[in-house]
Amino acid sequence: MTDHYAEPDERPLYGKRRQTVLRLVVLVGLVVMVLPIVANLYTVTLATAGDACRNAVAYLAPDASASSAQFELFGAGGIGWECYAVGAFGGDRHVASLGLIPGEVAVPSGIRT
Repeated sequence: MTDHYAEPDERPLYGKRRQTVLRLVVLVGLVVMVLPIVANLYTVTLATAGDACRNAVAYLAPDASASSAQFELFGAGGIGWECYAVGAFGGDRHVASLGLIPGEVAVPSGIRT
């Protein structure tokens, strides 16, 4: 009776050079797929933080000449977006912490527009 199953070779299917090239191609492909998603997420978040900061400064520091939203690791509210009123009271002033995912700032009920 013939044996249809041969013993496997001890050598790998592909050489070391080919394995390295394939790993590099897969890594580059993953980066190319993920990079546009990360870039889009950053630009949308930047625009949202800017809009929320502009609205917060309009209500909380109406004497400010401009607003500035910045992502900070060690900001007043921890990791996340921070809103500053530019030119208010002779310099920049922290207005609100917008959080990691920025949204509208809750304006206290005692403030009138």
